[in-house]
Amino acid sequence: MSQQDGADPGTAVERVESEVPSTGIAVVDESDRLENPGFPPFRPRISDVDPEKDRQNSRRVSWLFLASIVGSVFAIVAYIVFPIELGNLGSVRLNTLFLGLGITLGLLGIGFGAVHWSKTLMDGHDLVESRHPTRGSDATRARAAEIFTLGNEESGFTRRKMIRNTLIGALVVSPLPAVVIFRDLAPAADPVPLLKHTLWAEGVRLTRDPSGVPIRASDVTLGSVFHVIPEGLNESEDRLEEKAKAAVLLVRLRPGDLNVSPGREDWNFRGIVAYSKICTHVGCPVALYEQQTHHLLCPCHQSQFDMTNQAKVIFGPAKRPLPQLPITVDDEGYLIARSDFLEPVGPSFWERSL
Repeated sequence: MSQQDGADPGTAVERVESEVPSTGIAVVDESDRLENPGFPPFRPRISDVDPEKDRQNSRRVSWLFLASIVGSVFAIVAYIVFPIELGNLGSVRLNTLFLGLGITLGLLGIGFGAVHWSKTLMDGHDLVESRHPTRGSDATRARAAEIFTLGNEESGFTRRKMIRNTLIGALVVSPLPAVVIFRDLAPAADPVPLLKHTLWAEGVRLTRDPSGVPIRASDVTLGSVFHVIPEGLNESEDRLEEKAKAAVLLVRLRPGDLNVSPGREDWNFRGIVAYSKICTHVGCPVALYEQQTHHLLCPCHQSQFDMTNQAKVIFGPAKRPLPQLPITVDDEGYLIARSDFLEPVGPSFWERSL
């Protein structure tokens, strides 16, 4: 070690870095480490020393939670008072504006109230929480329960009834605008008739999707698959809504491979079967056909249906077979429907009275 000119060797001892000859690793003297300064002195807040300020802050927190309740209720009222009218952009703007303001007030009231509560009324002492990755001992777990109890006492959650009740009210009311909005998306009437009746009817031809070209039975070769819509769908005023219910998948199998239950003997034509494309789980389009296994696959949640056994579920979350469309041919050889579906199409979570 070299000594700089003018340096006092006696004062340099505390900062010396010696080298281990065999490794050359520098070793820092322990006296050079910084001591833990600890927490700064606790400074009481004005709410801790002035009971009147404590009550004022308590009222402010409660008013913020009440403002949240008012905002959530206002959002519901605004959604009803300012409905969206088809083709009227002004109604869309008003609905969006007032609905957004109400939901914003509902959420901000809870957030600001909780922050103001924690900063002005809850215990303000600093603390250190030691953590470890393993399960604590019984004594540690008992201590944790004591800490929760102490936290309840320090926050005043059970003691400050006005804050507690307004917070509970704000939390209960804040989700209601979302409930109202999403409930309004559902049909106002009983959904079962809406899903049970489609554009399919006796004599309606099966046509290709999306061209609308009628399909002859001779066009459907063994193992082929056709995406099918009812004739006249493209001219329908509610084309998209009707297609969402009436879409069909057409497949031709060997007649001997079909397992037909009594009463359905004439629902297929020489091995040609037609099933709804709408998955009975949550309504995704079932559009993947495995030719070797004769299975239909829903790509959304992997439900599988056996085409040889009346589209019964063999795998996945779906609970109901795909509804079958009874078909036959007309005098010109075109495939036609014998009737509409005899059961509602679509997801099975609707309450059904078949």
